[in-house]
Amino acid sequence: MNRAVFFDAIRPLFGGLSTDQVRGLEILLAAVDGLPVRHQAYVLATAYHETAATMQPVRETLAKTDAEAARRLERAWKAGKLSWVKTPYWRADASGKHWFGRGYVQLTHKVNYERAGKRMGIDLVADPSAAMSPMLAARIIVQGMSEGWFTGVKMSDCATYRDMRKVVNGMDRADMIAGYAAKFETALLEAERQAPRPDVEPVEAMPEAGSQPGLIA
Repeated sequence: MNRAVFFDAIRPLFGGLSTDQVRGLEILLAAVDGLPVRHQAYVLATAYHETAATMQPVRETLAKTDAEAARRLERAWKAGKLSWVKTPYWRADASGKHWFGRGYVQLTHKVNYERAGKRMGIDLVADPSAAMSPMLAARIIVQGMSEGWFTGVKMSDCATYRDMRKVVNGMDRADMIAGYAAKFETALLEAERQAPRPDVEPVEAMPEAGSQPGLIA
């Protein structure tokens, strides 16, 4: 991949790129390497949407601290803005830990931290804030979307970018995120098209029998 071409192609989506955004994109590009291009594009589009284009792991509500995230979610719930929530999952448990969303994609509820931790080989139940580590968060979004951790739907189950929203969150903002994915796909394909090719030494053709002086046909 030609990284410079990729960043030039995707820059308009961001309205310019900061150092942190570039750093986050580099981590995600490394994590999606090897996936089909359409899956790479949709992971990047999901991260773009879920992190408010920061391309850095975030807490739910984009709060800077766990306590502030919990307060924001509590206020929203009491104001009737989270009507689908039956149990306030953001409230601290007996150990003082919060199980709201964290990462490039929102890993939410203790059972999901436990599942992801086992798959990653890290005890996320002991330290849920570890999901804010960019390298780990990148592994979680890629493996989670590829294996269907979040809703039971995998990217490979879906024929279109619109349908791929089911991998994370029903059909919420499906068309908008599909549009982001199309832009990422264009950037990825152009970057691959313009990727530098390794120099290959030309191989001289072997002469036909009898074509060299002194050989008898």
